[in-house]
Amino acid sequence: MTRLEFKQRLAIAIGAAKGLNHLHSLMPPLIHKNFKTSNVLVDENFIAKVADAGLFRLLRGHEDVGSSHGFSSSVYQDPEAHSVAQFSESSDVYSFGVFLLELITGREAASLQPPESRESLAHWLEAHFSSNELIDPRLGGGFTTEGMKEFVGLAFQCLNPSSRRRPKMRLVAAELDRILETEMSLTTIMGDGTAIITLGSQLFTS
Repeated sequence: MTRLEFKQRLAIAIGAAKGLNHLHSLMPPLIHKNFKTSNVLVDENFIAKVADAGLFRLLRGHEDVGSSHGFSSSVYQDPEAHSVAQFSESSDVYSFGVFLLELITGREAASLQPPESRESLAHWLEAHFSSNELIDPRLGGGFTTEGMKEFVGLAFQCLNPSSRRRPKMRLVAAELDRILETEMSLTTIMGDGTAIITLGSQLFTS
């Protein structure tokens, strides 16, 4: 079974961030509205592509699909968006924060809290920041403490319950690029010959 190292997870996060940023930079901006880990496709070089990119909106010629677009509550959902019509670019940023949290923990975000919990993921992350539970033990020691702290801090910003306080995707992508560049200069280079990764099956498998 392939183990995803921290630098590889960073590379995957960068590809996904750039994919969302591309959608947001279109005129008019295209909001994904359904971003989640299972919609991130990764090739053998750890280059990530974002799938299911607003397909319903594309089919309708960029019209607002309203509440009829299969809206359902999920752990990836922006807590400020109560219908698809309320989704914004910042909603995608929140969903991306959940994705980052799953990359950090190696666990599905829905499993991090009891089903009846009303605690926000941002508060959960803050409470577990220094906990041994937070970082996926399969990462070993192949990362710098500072790089991991910055990665966790970025996830925390994306998960801010207030949409106005979340960063733009272009800033998220730039920060991830910077963290990876620093990690690559301070730790060993990623090994060759790694198998193709399917996040849905590999990331959450012990």
